[in-house]
Amino acid sequence: MNAQTPSGEHAGETLAFRATLRREKLAARLALGTSALAAAAASVEEHLAGLLAPLPPGVLAFCSPVRNEFDARPLVARLLDAGWAAAMPVVVAEGAAMHFRTWTPASAMTVDRHGIPIPLGSGDAVPTVVLLPLVAFDPNGFRLGYGGGYFDRTLASLAPRPLAIGVGFEVARCADVRPQAHDIRLDATVTEAGAFRHPA
Repeated sequence: MNAQTPSGEHAGETLAFRATLRREKLAARLALGTSALAAAAASVEEHLAGLLAPLPPGVLAFCSPVRNEFDARPLVARLLDAGWAAAMPVVVAEGAAMHFRTWTPASAMTVDRHGIPIPLGSGDAVPTVVLLPLVAFDPNGFRLGYGGGYFDRTLASLAPRPLAIGVGFEVARCADVRPQAHDIRLDATVTEAGAFRHPA
């Protein structure tokens, strides 16, 4: 399930590669124009809804959108009407697994230490499905995030592990993110091009 650890002589090269890839892919996403972003987001929403449709209603965890990320809130609001519950991840301590707070469109919000909106003082939840934002991703189901490792630690701590779905845009696609030992393979990736399953 996890990637192989690079050898010592290649570890520094891999870290530098991932840092450069992160900068390039963030810049590409931020450069998307308003109309292109809206069109891509509409397609992502359609493909994601189709991927979730066969699943029994559970607890769907997702992040508030930042830096031109896909905004899942309209879809999540519809899923709430269909019997789902929703939650957002919250960083409680550096280097620790995240907690999940329940969310509805009426939830009072605050911002965390990184400026990301999170529910204010709501109850805890255990997700059955987690939507992970993609800075970069490869065809093997590995993602590159913002570098904190929070999602990998969190997924590794949950038993049973929730379904992990990477959600983003095609500008994030690359041939290889050069995953590290702690990186957990996604179960599926969704972009405007479709929904792609990644068998273990």
